[in-house]
Amino acid sequence: MEYSGAEIVIQLLERQGIKQVAGIPGGTNLPLYDALRESPIRHILARHEQGAGFIAQGMARSTGLPAVCFATSGPGVTNLMTAMADAHLDSVPVVAITGQTPLSLMGTDAFQEVDTFGLSLSVTKHNFLVRSVEELVEVIPEAFRIALSGRPGPVWVDIPKDIQTATLDIEAFPSPGERIPAAFPDAALVDVAAEMIGKAQRPVFYAGGGVVNSGAGEQVKALCEKAGIPVVTTLMGLGAIAADSPLSLGMLGMHGSRSTNLILDQADLLIAAGVRFDDRATGRLAAFCPHARIIHMDIDGAEIDKLRPSDCSITGDAGEILSLLIPKVEPRARRTWEEDVIAMKAKHPTPQSELDDARPAALIRRVGQMASGDAFVTTDVGQHQMWVAQYYPHQRAGKLLTSGGLGTMGFGLPAAIGASLANPGTPVLCFSGDGSIMMNIQELATLAEQNLNVKIIVLNNGALGLVRQQQELFYGARYCASQYDRNPDLVMIAKGFGIAGSRFSLSTCTDEALQAFLQADGPGLLDITTPQEANVYPMVPPGAANTSMIEGDSHA
Repeated sequence: MEYSGAEIVIQLLERQGIKQVAGIPGGTNLPLYDALRESPIRHILARHEQGAGFIAQGMARSTGLPAVCFATSGPGVTNLMTAMADAHLDSVPVVAITGQTPLSLMGTDAFQEVDTFGLSLSVTKHNFLVRSVEELVEVIPEAFRIALSGRPGPVWVDIPKDIQTATLDIEAFPSPGERIPAAFPDAALVDVAAEMIGKAQRPVFYAGGGVVNSGAGEQVKALCEKAGIPVVTTLMGLGAIAADSPLSLGMLGMHGSRSTNLILDQADLLIAAGVRFDDRATGRLAAFCPHARIIHMDIDGAEIDKLRPSDCSITGDAGEILSLLIPKVEPRARRTWEEDVIAMKAKHPTPQSELDDARPAALIRRVGQMASGDAFVTTDVGQHQMWVAQYYPHQRAGKLLTSGGLGTMGFGLPAAIGASLANPGTPVLCFSGDGSIMMNIQELATLAEQNLNVKIIVLNNGALGLVRQQQELFYGARYCASQYDRNPDLVMIAKGFGIAGSRFSLSTCTDEALQAFLQADGPGLLDITTPQEANVYPMVPPGAANTSMIEGDSHA
């Protein structure tokens, strides 16, 4: 049977199990949209290509399955670039499919032409420029295989318009692209790791996004309960172990608690799983865990020894490695280390129990206590993101969707839309700031159109809060371009998009008001007036050691 290139793409997406695609049509990808008309795949019309990319991310991050976004050439491609760079740094399996000018016009500066292949090289796991209709049959399944296999990541497929309209006779379509299992971990190295754990007096488990991606939270809990090992997580690893677990030390690094960073400073063994030793987590790397030997396990061998040399490195899926490791580790209480950890926590307590209702962190904690346990939480980037990391009761892996590696403002709202689309019936909370929400506020139209159960909570302090905080602390309070002289009325804007909105100050936002907001049908926006002087503490100065924390007003 004869198919056009565009029809081949849609057929292959259907076979891949894709149910929804976010995107925006334009001249060079109209053949794809024409083929999409007859497909059961549902199209989500974003209002900006970056929004489409983050909607796809919300789908992929919340399910662990690859998601797809469409864009046209030129500005469609460049608008999508940020979302793909974000997916690349956070290991998210997104497949971007874009239109391109016809092959005969490529390189001539044709209308809406950019070098998509060249531009996307550094922000993707892999990319393709399709040069014949025959290639499509192989490229589309291959894109999904690459996105899913090993360390997940984004793949870009750029298809010239004349390839989309060319035809090909196909008797049978290929099988869908599937994840290739990771290489089996080296059993001898697992034995070495078990021996190192057995000899350690002050071990700490360091869990990152790779643990969440592999679904290895239960293995982390089993190993650490058996061997008496406390657990720290990166921002991307939050939820890998429940926040209320006695083993949990919370998040480490720039905005981790003082006790957590000091406990790490005393460790003699660091068991690192699915982490990159990112600078926001480690602080000044030379001073990070100075007395500790390192066991580093990661599915991506390129990450091992990249920043911190390890004493035992194991390449493979974190879940598989831990499953092999658990029976080899002897049960051990480690009473002295446990007592030291308890004493450190008592000396430098996390001030959650002391918060009053007039502080943003307390509001986030209250929302977390009221929200459904299966709710997804998305954030934008800034002070609110760090308060969510510190104070939201993270109980399950994969429920926090946040931009970690790239730190992209404007991520939260479209990612929340994607999470809601992929998980119908599950509530989604989006925490944002008045700076971040403006980055992709046009997606309120998409949210209203889809009528999703997404609740947006904006901490509105009239400033770029984390920028202002750094200017206050490290630039002599010389504020420049971090405060807004005039802010829009977000409640009126939300209502203009057809979304219910209301405004409270921190002190007047009662539990009854929060419950009514969270339980209302459909989307909603809550604008919370927040004082500018409320800073995120503790904070490690950029480039400093994690032990050099600024406490400040930790009751923010």
